Amino acid sequence: MVKHIVVYTFREGVDKAEGVKLVASCLERLVGVIPGLLKMEIRPCFQGGMDYALYSEFASREDLKNYAEHPAHLEAKEQFFHLLNTRVAADYEV
Repeated sequence: MVKHIVVYTFREGVDKAEGVKLVASCLERLVGVIPGLLKMEIRPCFQGGMDYALYSEFASREDLKNYAEHPAHLEAKEQFFHLLNTRVAADYEV
């Protein structure tokens, strides 16, 4: 199993609560749509200088790679990617 964790900041002027709701509504629904995507959570951060965290689980490294390129994921990103400023990711296997 691969765990994929990403933290983000929004661009200046983006309402954090509304931004997190939008991202969550776009991405969390992809569980069951994209093969190998087992779990997805998007939650606001309360410390550390980032606005929200994305936590997801994949069956394998290949599934994570396929998720990044999957049309449903790319379509979802179009809805909110313009709102993002900073992105820091970490992936590990268990």
